[in-house]
Amino acid sequence: MRMKLIMALVDDHLSDTVQDAARAAGATGASVVTSVRGEGLKREKTFLGLDLAGQRDLLLFLVAEQRAREILETIAEAGKFNEEHGAGIAFQIAIEDAVGLKTQMHTLLQEIEEQL
Repeated sequence: MRMKLIMALVDDHLSDTVQDAARAAGATGASVVTSVRGEGLKREKTFLGLDLAGQRDLLLFLVAEQRAREILETIAEAGKFNEEHGAGIAFQIAIEDAVGLKTQMHTLLQEIEEQL
């Protein structure tokens, strides 16, 4: 089965919203790395050396290739990535191979069959 890794960098207050949207669109799970830091076009302001920027989370979704674009677009809409400055960013990467998916394989195959 061909897989894609969707990576989403979001403000921590949007993590649950984005995860719920991804699940509704067909993602079967997620890994979350909390308290990551990023910079956009402009550096965030600091006060006496303390960072004033909010915390970000890195969300990782390993999904079936056939569902990837729909999940990516759903994530962007739920997180308002294109409407709000600094809300987040998401992208997908092709995965050559993966192991440890045996417990999810039935669900993944069933969802793909429903699309056909």
